[in-house]
This record gives sequence, structure tokens and C-alpha cells, in this order.
Amino acid sequence: MTTADAIVFAKTIHTLDPDKPAATALAIKGGRIAAVGDFPEIQPHRGTSTVIHDYGDATIVPGLNDSHTHVVFGLDLVRGIQLTDIGPLAEVQRVVAGAASTAEKGGWVTGWGLDPNNFTNTGFNGRLFDEFTGDWPMFLRMRDGHSAIVNSAALAAAGITGAVDFPDESVVEVDDDGVPTGYLVEFSAMDLVTKAMPKETFEVRAERLAALLRAMAAVGITSTHVMDFADGSGELAAHLESNGELPLRLRFSPMINAGASMAELEEAAALQGTGGRRWRVEGVKFFIDGTIDNGSAWLEKPDIYGENRESVWTDPEDFQKALRFFVERGIPTATHAIGDQGVRYVLEALEAAGDARHLAAHRIEHIETIPDDLVERFSELGVAASMQPVHGTHHTRADRTDNWSVRLGEERASRGWRCRDLREAGVIVALGSDWPITPFDPRAMMADSILRRPVERPDVVPVQPEQALTSLMALEGYTTHAAAAAGLGSEMGSISVGKLADLTIFEHDPLMVAPEKLARTSVVGTFVGGVPTQ
Repeated sequence: MTTADAIVFAKTIHTLDPDKPAATALAIKGGRIAAVGDFPEIQPHRGTSTVIHDYGDATIVPGLNDSHTHVVFGLDLVRGIQLTDIGPLAEVQRVVAGAASTAEKGGWVTGWGLDPNNFTNTGFNGRLFDEFTGDWPMFLRMRDGHSAIVNSAALAAAGITGAVDFPDESVVEVDDDGVPTGYLVEFSAMDLVTKAMPKETFEVRAERLAALLRAMAAVGITSTHVMDFADGSGELAAHLESNGELPLRLRFSPMINAGASMAELEEAAALQGTGGRRWRVEGVKFFIDGTIDNGSAWLEKPDIYGENRESVWTDPEDFQKALRFFVERGIPTATHAIGDQGVRYVLEALEAAGDARHLAAHRIEHIETIPDDLVERFSELGVAASMQPVHGTHHTRADRTDNWSVRLGEERASRGWRCRDLREAGVIVALGSDWPITPFDPRAMMADSILRRPVERPDVVPVQPEQALTSLMALEGYTTHAAAAAGLGSEMGSISVGKLADLTIFEHDPLMVAPEKLARTSVVGTFVGGVPTQ
């Protein structure tokens, strides 16, 4: 009989293992689950050095995994004023003017989370802020993270005087006279300006990352799939590990940008498997399109403004070749695809890869609007769906008056975030926040996916309530399905003998309380590799 390093007790343990779904005790040895059962079954594993953790009336579930975050890249995205839910435009201008009045010499006015609905009557134009910012350069990132509004001073600082050609479909918007308006679409365009902004020191970034990871652990997250490997990610993670253990596991998947060269593909492949004790590089992240809100998604038919009609890859066939490069090497892929044509194209590309696609787990991110036939195609091809229904609950309205719904029209808007349909079709549906696009608290994310409205807003009419998940489905989205989407089902996702001892402990049972109470339920603690993190 194995002598455990630790034994953990609680009133309820939801293992999410069909062979033993419920328990009241578990034993840990070498960072893994050694036994699961009740007190008489676990007691023989107790030795003189075994540490006992008794959580009384609490409920233990497998460690929660956020399947889509940007924990390092996001540090740049959340610089400055948080503009989430601030509107109308006049109020945004007032807040920005206040920031400009206190800006330090040589600094910029920055903000994030800007709602595109604020520009319904004016169109996207950075000049709207010139009189409120004066000589201070301004960079405001839209809430989708794929576009930004900058003022004339920022354009000047970046040396942007007209239209710019990019290797992808990024855009510096210009007016009829060829003068930049200050609206930047997609990363290559935004990078022209962000490169001109003052940089943070390594030490400041390291402390910000450490604080972020601590905050994520405090709400129950024990691991996350980081959908990039932004510059400095490895150095920051290694630095934090040199001073102690990371409070959660980080799985980085480097971005493969549109038009990537063979050398860039080979560089990403060479990074696979590198890392530290609680972080590693695994898989890659593609983009096939942008976002519906800024007109850069790929729809089968254009939106009402004639936009959202093409891939971010100038030649989508180059995407297929790049995707196949990784598929044939057994490297997991995740592809951002929001529009129905984008999703269809990625599914077709994975199908065209043949049996090689079974060498690793492959998934599609976001999936904001799809018709019925694509729901079935996910199931037929065994492709996982990684979704953020919170984007629908926070950014769209049941009456279809929001920018996203107006662009799509009733039929396509009614196909939004089809989590329940995908689950009932037998598809793996992993859930995540896409932090910093939306907050990372998994309790609120699960509650929103059950209610199909913001859990903190009982006055809001649910958006497509027929797509609501059950409490169990929502929990599975952060556990068993999250692990399966990354091809890690043999290592994590359930409390099973031999798997990593990653645990989340709730004050109340998340499968028994109402969604509103779930969002307020305290996280008593988390374990990573059998070690308490708080």
C-alpha cells in the first residue's frame, strides 16, 4: 500500500471520473492522485509523515483550466484606463481628457476595453479625441483586442502618414483624401503604434505577471492554455520560477501569423516541449480571421456594411499549408475562427490533412456564428470547440441592437455561441475567458454560460437561452473538456488515480447551487501537483 504524501478530505468530491464519480477523500503521492474513495479506503495510505488536509463541508472538483488566455501578451493590452462598459462616446472622451490632464512628460494616454457601439453614429475615427488629448499621444484598444483608436499625435509619433501595405489583411484606415483616420485593424497595424510607446521594464512586467497569476489562482484556476508565446514569455516564466513555484500551470502555444515563412514555422516547431516546472510550450495558435465587431471576420456572405468577407491570410491556401506543417508533425493546433466561412475553411483544412490529424488534438477558438451543418462537422471530424460564451452575454443584446448583431442580421445572429448544440452533438466544448478581452473569474464565466446573460445583471434579457449549458456541462468545460481539447485527458481534467493532483475547492457545491450563488461562492483553496497554492 502506497504511503501518501498528503490526504485530502471534504464532504463532497466530484471526480468527474465516470468509474468513480463521487468520493469524500483522496490520497496524493508524488504530485499525482494515488487513491480516491471514502475514509476507510484512503486511511491505509496514511503514514507518519502524511499531511492531512480536511476541508469539512467544502466541495472539491478537478483543478479548473481556463482554455484561452493571454497572460503575457495581455499585460500590454491592459495598460491604462479600463474602458469596459463606459459610454456613450462623450463619456469616453471625458474620461480620456481626465487621463491626459494627469499624464506624465513623455507618456501616453492608453486605455482598453473600448466598446465599438460608442461609434455607431460617428464611425471609427481617432480624430474625435484630438481636442481632448492635445499633444499627448493616445492609444485605445477596442474590447475585441483586434483593433484600436489612436489620435493624431500617436499617428505622428509612429510616423504613419497614409495607407500601409501589410503581409496580412491588417489595415490603417484612411479617409477619401488618403489621410489616416486613427482606426487600426488587426495586429500588424496596431504594432506600428505600440512599438512607438514607452516600454515597461522587465522587473515591472514580472511583478505584474506574478500578481495576475496569483489573482487567477485565488478564484480557482490551476492551469491555463495561453494562446500565444509573446516576446519575453519564456524569460518571465523562468524568472518567476527561479523565485518559487508558479501558482498555476501555463501551456503556451506560439502564434503563427498570417504569411508566416517556413523559417518561422520551423522555429515554432523547435520550441515544442521546452519550458520549466509548471510551464511549457505545446501546440501553436493560428488566426484565420479577425472579429465581427471590427469587420475583419470571414463570413460566407458580407455583413450589412459589405465587410467581414475575407480571411486575414491574403492567400488562405497558405494557411492550409502552414496548418498541415504542424498537423503532420503531431503538433496540436488551435485556430481562431469567428465567422462561419472561417470556421468552415478550418474544418475543411483539417479534413484535408487526412489521418495525420489524429496524431494530436486540434481545436477551433471562438466560433461565434455557425449554421447547422458545421455543428455536425465538428462531431464528424473530432475537432474540439474552444468557446467564450461570455463574449455573447456581455457584448450582444437579446433585442439585436448591438453592433455585432446589426452587422450579422437576425439569421446569423441567432446562430451565436452554439455551446449547447455542439455539446449535444457530442463535441468537446472547452470554456475560457480570452482574458483580457473579458474577466477571468471562472465562477462568473460558468454562471454566464448557464444563464446566457451577465450573472451580475438580472435585469438583462438572456441571449439565446436555448444555448444555455447545464451546471455539469459548464464545470466540464473547465475540467474534462478543457483537458481533452488540449489532448491532455490522460494527465488532468478529472480526479483519477495516476492523474496530476490539481484541485479546486469550493465553499459550496457548484453543481447544486444556483448560478447566481456559484458566482459568489468562495474558493477555499487550490492544489497544483498535490501542493496547496494558497
